[in-house]
Amino acid sequence: MTEMHRESPYPMVSLATARAMVIAQVASLNSEEIDALSAEGRVLAATISAPEDVPDLPKSAMDGYALRSADGLILRRVVAELTAGAQSGLLIGPGEAARIMTGAPMPAGADAMIPVELTEERDGLLSIQRKLKPGDYVHTVGQDIAAGQQVLARGTLIGAADVGLLATVGVTRVPVFRRPRVAVLATGDEVVEPSAPRPAGAVRDSNRYALMAAAREAGCEAISLGIAPDDYAGQRAAILRGLEHADVLLTSGGVSMGTRDLIKPILAEIGTVHFGRINFKPGKPTTFATVGGTLIFGLPGYPVSSLVSFEVVVRPALRALQGDARPERPLALAKLSAPVRPSHDRPEYQRVVLSWRDGTLWAASTGGQGSSRLLSMRGANGLLLVPAGDEILPVGTQLEVLITGAL
Repeated sequence: MTEMHRESPYPMVSLATARAMVIAQVASLNSEEIDALSAEGRVLAATISAPEDVPDLPKSAMDGYALRSADGLILRRVVAELTAGAQSGLLIGPGEAARIMTGAPMPAGADAMIPVELTEERDGLLSIQRKLKPGDYVHTVGQDIAAGQQVLARGTLIGAADVGLLATVGVTRVPVFRRPRVAVLATGDEVVEPSAPRPAGAVRDSNRYALMAAAREAGCEAISLGIAPDDYAGQRAAILRGLEHADVLLTSGGVSMGTRDLIKPILAEIGTVHFGRINFKPGKPTTFATVGGTLIFGLPGYPVSSLVSFEVVVRPALRALQGDARPERPLALAKLSAPVRPSHDRPEYQRVVLSWRDGTLWAASTGGQGSSRLLSMRGANGLLLVPAGDEILPVGTQLEVLITGAL
C-alpha cells in the first residue's frame, strides 16, 4: 500500500513568482498568413503600414458644391454634377461651380466646397451664404492615413475596426501568430462522461469541458484527451499522447497529496516541474512543468479551483503564446458592496459581479465561495483578490480585482 505524503516536496511559491516562472518559459508560436478580412480575434505577427494615401485624391467632405474660393460671394453658374467614384476630367473656371456628392473627387480648378444647406440654386445659378477659404470642407490627400504610416502594430489583437482598416488600405492577407493547440486530460476513477450513467458517488466530468471552453475563449484550439483513471501507466500514456499533438497540456485532478495523485510524479519523470504549489486560494496544488517546449499545467480537481487557476496562471501564457502584446486581463480597484471574510492563511480570488455606481466600481460576491461550487463562477465578471487576514473587511473596502468579463 502506498503511503501518503505528510508534506509536499514542492516549496510554496507566491502567485507573482508562479506567473513569472510560467512567462519565462513562453515564446510566441510561429506565424501563418491568413485572410485579413476574417482575421478578427487573431494577433498580428508583423507591423502593417499603409501602402497608399487615404484618400488618394482631394475629396468632398459633404454633399454640396465644388467651387473656387477666390470667387467670393458672386453668383456661380452650375456646370456639372459629380458623384462619388466618378472621375470627370472637369475643370472649374472662374464663376463656375459643380454639384458634388460626399466622397466624390474634387474637380480641377476647385479648391473648396460648400455644404448644400449653406447655398441656394435657381435656374442653374448658385448663391452661397458665406465666404470660403482654400480647403474648406475638403478631405485632403492622406488626411485619414498617409502612405507608409503604421496602421497596426505587431502584437495587436485584431478587432472589427482593425479589419476595416486593413480593408481600407487594401491589405487582404496578414501574418498572424498560430493558435496554440491545448490538450485537456481529466483524471480520476470517480470521473465519468456527462452523457454516461453516473454510479453513486461518481462525478460528471465538468472540468475538461469547462477548460476546453476556456481555452477556446482564449483563442486556442482545444483537444480532448478524455478521462484517465487513477493508474500511473494509463495517465502517463495519455500525457505522452497529448504531448505529440499539443503546444500546451492541461490536466484536471491528481495534483494533491493522496496516494492516487499521480500527475506530479509523472511530470517529474518525463520533464521539469517548475513549481508544485502556489500560495493562493483556490488552487494551491496548481503545478507547472515543461517537457521540451511544451507547457504542462496540472490543475486541481475541484471545478472552481480548476477554472480560477486557469484564469490567473494559464490564460496569460496562452495569450502570450499567440503574441498578444497585452496577455493579462485588465486590473482595477473595486469597493465591496457587502462585508467579506478573508482566508486566514492565503490570499484568495473571490468571484464577484462588478458594476458601476455613481462613478465607482463595486464588487458583489456571487455567494458561497467553496471550491466545488461552480455556481460561484456563473455570472461573475471579476476575480477579487482578498488578502489573507483574520478581520472581516467592511463595506466600502477597496481591493484589486481582475476583470474577466464585460462590465
